[in-house]
Amino acid sequence: MARSALPPGIAKMPKMKSLCIAWFCIVPLTAGAQTADEIVNKALIARGGVEKIKTVKSERVSGRISFTGGMEGTFVLELKRPGKMRLEIDLAGQKAIRVYDGKSAGWMINPFAENKDAQPMSEEDLRGISEESDFDGPLVDYKAKGSRIELIGKEQFDDKPVYRLQLTNKNGDVRFYVFDASTYVLLKWEGIRKIDDKEFPWESLFSDYRDVQGLKYPFQIDQGSPGTEIKQNLVTEKIVIDPQIDDSRFGKPAAAPPPPGPPAEAAPSSSPRSAP
Repeated sequence: MARSALPPGIAKMPKMKSLCIAWFCIVPLTAGAQTADEIVNKALIARGGVEKIKTVKSERVSGRISFTGGMEGTFVLELKRPGKMRLEIDLAGQKAIRVYDGKSAGWMINPFAENKDAQPMSEEDLRGISEESDFDGPLVDYKAKGSRIELIGKEQFDDKPVYRLQLTNKNGDVRFYVFDASTYVLLKWEGIRKIDDKEFPWESLFSDYRDVQGLKYPFQIDQGSPGTEIKQNLVTEKIVIDPQIDDSRFGKPAAAPPPPGPPAEAAPSSSPRSAP
């Protein structure tokens, strides 16, 4: 289960690279049917291959994000081996930040909260952060990561045949992944998100796959909680492979200074205001 670091309606940003992808354990099928591991291998080849995936040492992903109600902003996601992550979402000049040092410490800044200083991640946040910061994605070396994968079966999605797989990670969290049966790219993720201590069913739809230095990335992700008004749309504008990112970016972030107040002469003399 994932936990949101942002205010109501703004769920935790999914990892842009393959954004929370997880999976598989072999189960007996009818003669001629594919096994879970065969689908996993083809899905990894569709991404560019394990060898190519593992050569990437860092990534920077940037783009636009929008929410129900018309709120829009920008995001920048930085990832660096081993397991370091920094996510910034800028909404109307207010910056939400989520950082993990790749070891054991993480922090969050929520500009919409009363306390705008960097807060340490809770035990529950840290429980799943290693998966969130794993930009190889949960398919790569999934057994070594303690995950179990099951092939649920073949079905139809958006008028095309797909494979549905279930991942149970080492923490016992269960997610479902839907892959195109022809191209083996990920089309859909289903799971649970936690927003303001409430659990919501969650789904992410992946589209507009493009090649970036021999690796495939979805440049559009539409996600939200079915049956609710909670929706997000993420459009990637740029992906940089192996940028130079200083390790200090993954330490405790400093809170942004408050926006400047209006000039003194602009304030009505009958209603003085203290500086924010």
